[in-house]
Amino acid sequence: MKSNAPATHAGRHFLQIPGPTNVPDRVLQAIAAPTIDHRGPDFAELGKEVVAGMKRVFQTDETVIVYPSSGTGAWEAALSNTLSPGDRVLMFETGHFATLWRAMAGRLGLEVDFVPGDWRHGVDPALFMVDTISSLASIDYRHDEWRVDVTVAGSQKGLMLPPGLGFNAVSKKALAAAETAKLPRSYWDWQAMRETGHTGFFPYTPATNLLFGLRVALHMLLEEEGLPAVFRRHARHAEATRRAVAAWGLEVLCADPREHSNSLTAVLVPAGYDADRLREIILDGFDMSLGTGLGRLKGKIFRIGHLGWFNDLMLCGTLSGVEMGLHRAGVPHRSGGVAAALEYLGSP
Repeated sequence: MKSNAPATHAGRHFLQIPGPTNVPDRVLQAIAAPTIDHRGPDFAELGKEVVAGMKRVFQTDETVIVYPSSGTGAWEAALSNTLSPGDRVLMFETGHFATLWRAMAGRLGLEVDFVPGDWRHGVDPALFMVDTISSLASIDYRHDEWRVDVTVAGSQKGLMLPPGLGFNAVSKKALAAAETAKLPRSYWDWQAMRETGHTGFFPYTPATNLLFGLRVALHMLLEEEGLPAVFRRHARHAEATRRAVAAWGLEVLCADPREHSNSLTAVLVPAGYDADRLREIILDGFDMSLGTGLGRLKGKIFRIGHLGWFNDLMLCGTLSGVEMGLHRAGVPHRSGGVAAALEYLGSP
């Protein structure tokens, strides 16, 4: 009799979705430390340390605020602190999450001018408000130099943490706007949160143990590897992945090579084939999770996450799982994708 129980697998699960990403063992161990008094002197030093470290990651001398939230909370904080009901905002349809941010703005009472797009092209990166949830600490980002007013980020991607921390980097212009903004806010209010960088304390209970993990992750990124090396590593893995996709005879979703992402690669499957069925076959057969297509792209693409705590061998295993899955699912492709990536990774 055939069993419907899920397959059992030896070895470690390959989590290759675009986020949450793999968390380093050292970060997990830090999170598992005993909780401390969030009103005591040790916590004050922790709070100041992580805010200072996040300023280096954002490449800013301006205010950085840390919320116990997902990136969605950081989205809402960006809007609610700077705008008033009826204000007009300009947004660009670059993908699924752009549509979600637009929907949030509408629910908050804002008038949205939404520039339509095909989800395959980006926009000029120097915008008033920028979502870096899938790019911060993976791709070079310069809040001050690019004159961004509010940058939104989350903990579960390049920062190598579980979900649960949201971030805003805030310019002086945005802080001035917050003085007259009329959208209701309480939990998301910047005013009370701004003191964290000076005192180390939060106005309400912080995610203490996630901050332990953030301190270790920041040390790994800033002091051990260094952000320039982190960015080079992500660029290298992204290029190897794109070469594998090209060798398979498949197409990357992003249509403009100048806008290719170094944190994830979305791959189109041929017409008539189901990307989610391919993902299911890869999960069942090889214990590897790939990202699904979202919104209008559901079933049409799969997404390979290659960001965060990730090295050459992990990428090679990921691409091998994809190539085996393409074969097992009967998706038309050429062999040699893994070989193309290996040739690139093996070059000096």
